[in-house]
Amino acid sequence: MAIIVNLDVMMAKRKMSLNELSEKVDITLSNLSILKTGKAKAVRFSTLDAICKALDCQPGDILEFREDN
Repeated sequence: MAIIVNLDVMMAKRKMSLNELSEKVDITLSNLSILKTGKAKAVRFSTLDAICKALDCQPGDILEFREDN
């Protein structure tokens, strides 16, 4: 997939655990884990908005596009 999820990088920069982010964003640990590992097929803008607010970052800090070769 050409979209890379850098959620773990931003969580590490903010020193935030998966449990803490899950509580702040009000999303289940399993769904957050699916997103973090890049296995999610889609993400709602409302979820992305909540994650960005919790991590004080921009969507581009979490999502990255890379060309497939």
